[in-house]
Amino acid sequence: MNGFRVGEDDFELDGRPVRLLSGALHYFRVHEAQWGHRLAMLRAMGLNCVETYVPWNLHEPRPGEFCDVGALGRFLDAAAGAGLWAIVRPGPYICAEWENGGLPHWLTGAVGARARTRDAEYLGHVDRWFGRLMTEVVPRQHDRGGPVIMVQVENEYGSYGSDQVYLRHLVDLLRAEGVSVPLFTSDGPEDHMLTGGSVPGVLATANFGSQAVAAFETLRGHRPRGPLMCMEFWCGWFDHWGAEHVVRDPADAADALREILECGASVNLYMAHGGTNFAGWAGANRGGGALHDGALEPDVTSYDYDAPVDEFGRPTEKFWRFREVLAAYAEGPLPGLPEPPPSLAAHVPVGLTEWAPLSAVMDSLGGPVAEYAVPPTFEELDVDRGLVRYAVTVPGPRQPYPLSVRGLRDRAVVYVDGERAGVLTEEEPALGVPVAGHARVELWVESLGRVNYGPRTGEAKGITGGVLHERQYLHGVEAGGLRLDAFSSADAVRGVPASEEAAGGRPGLYRGTVEVGGAGDAVIELPAWTRGFVWVNGFNVGRYWSAGPQTSLFVPGPVLREGANEVWVLELEGREGPDEEAAVSLAPLPLAPETP
Repeated sequence: MNGFRVGEDDFELDGRPVRLLSGALHYFRVHEAQWGHRLAMLRAMGLNCVETYVPWNLHEPRPGEFCDVGALGRFLDAAAGAGLWAIVRPGPYICAEWENGGLPHWLTGAVGARARTRDAEYLGHVDRWFGRLMTEVVPRQHDRGGPVIMVQVENEYGSYGSDQVYLRHLVDLLRAEGVSVPLFTSDGPEDHMLTGGSVPGVLATANFGSQAVAAFETLRGHRPRGPLMCMEFWCGWFDHWGAEHVVRDPADAADALREILECGASVNLYMAHGGTNFAGWAGANRGGGALHDGALEPDVTSYDYDAPVDEFGRPTEKFWRFREVLAAYAEGPLPGLPEPPPSLAAHVPVGLTEWAPLSAVMDSLGGPVAEYAVPPTFEELDVDRGLVRYAVTVPGPRQPYPLSVRGLRDRAVVYVDGERAGVLTEEEPALGVPVAGHARVELWVESLGRVNYGPRTGEAKGITGGVLHERQYLHGVEAGGLRLDAFSSADAVRGVPASEEAAGGRPGLYRGTVEVGGAGDAVIELPAWTRGFVWVNGFNVGRYWSAGPQTSLFVPGPVLREGANEVWVLELEGREGPDEEAAVSLAPLPLAPETP
């Protein structure tokens, strides 16, 4: 039989056994102008296949409103041009440390816990989305001359649910939309995950970072025949704001990769190249151990993942160790490394000469403001990424009482009668100083990323309970949202009324320019700034936060241009220190990893 198929013991291509040596590279985390370079790096490492998720919320920001779904098709074409097969993992849920696990906020806001089940309302949206998405996949399948050799059904569903009716619906939907290449599922190598997440007649694969022999033994207990594949070999890990940077020893990772291959299995490196969570798309996790029901742990902007190809597209020690392991399974000599992208040569100061207070930004770019009986959630205000300004009156006269927020997600900067009074979080939801009435209270609440894994995926953002003065709820709450995509119109951002007077580090929108000669990959550094977002020439390079561990933001070279470049900084809490200690600069990339 010709073409790619799942055989009794191996993957087969035109009737002969073939091993998949794949690597994860998410097209949505890499600037499109740099796809070719990153794909060539995968080929140079010894891979013959690339894998990507598809984030639904990126491509359908509102029901029936599609946004650049064709990016997936262009990426698959680039993979074919690089000589790589492709594995597509369309979800509808993807995890991926991505906002809401890829599910749109408007969807989870409407269906709640009915997401990822057989619920008719949920499936109606899935059917519409897949009807559009598969037009990018189906014509590019291997049996039609394209690179796509496999498509995934859901994602690690056994870590979440057990609705076999739902999974079977997805299988039938993919087939009805024209997917003819093999389908598969991927789950952790545990009995409850494999029974909950796999589908009879569909290839089951396993996700793990070590102990391949034991993992595949568990998989074989459920699937005695069929190719073995680790669909996610976790060769690194991701970072959370306020935590330590996570790394994995390259030698240990190479040994684990070797063990997978010595089992006769195929593999997908997760990640081969991680990239960047541009535009505030980073998700969040919940701590609390196996239940994933504890404190919020928001993910940083970088998705470097300690991958063999780092965030800037450079080979690391892990790359060279993996290349040595993979070379033994290649069908000939491995290609050399592609020419690296150009890099900025020297530090360049950014002149932030204009400032507008947050209130002016909200008035110019925010959504409509209305009064509600109780605080509306982000979902009710149609805010996916961004912040909401809540305002409420403490009636008076009354003596000072504690002011607190129930169900706060995630972080609120509080002002009382125009003066900053403190910062509230889920863990510390009460102001340290009592509030007397009559007083006007404003709470600027930011979502730090929706949960992307576990039972609290899809939870609402904003003030989900209420504002309390002592034990009394305060009603009549004004609210309006500011979405990050409101900054996609450069003319609108330039139109925010601003002053050229020194802002003294106050919260607000800072605007300025940086002169560049010899544009190339760079980072933007913001010492002494607290928390917010940065745009360069209208491109949102992501969130910064003094909590660390990330201390600078990647600016892809294609974003920059020779001469003057616009920079906007949206500071949400206010920075500390004198202006000279808080200078913003465009800088060369950090030192590259040592190479052989």
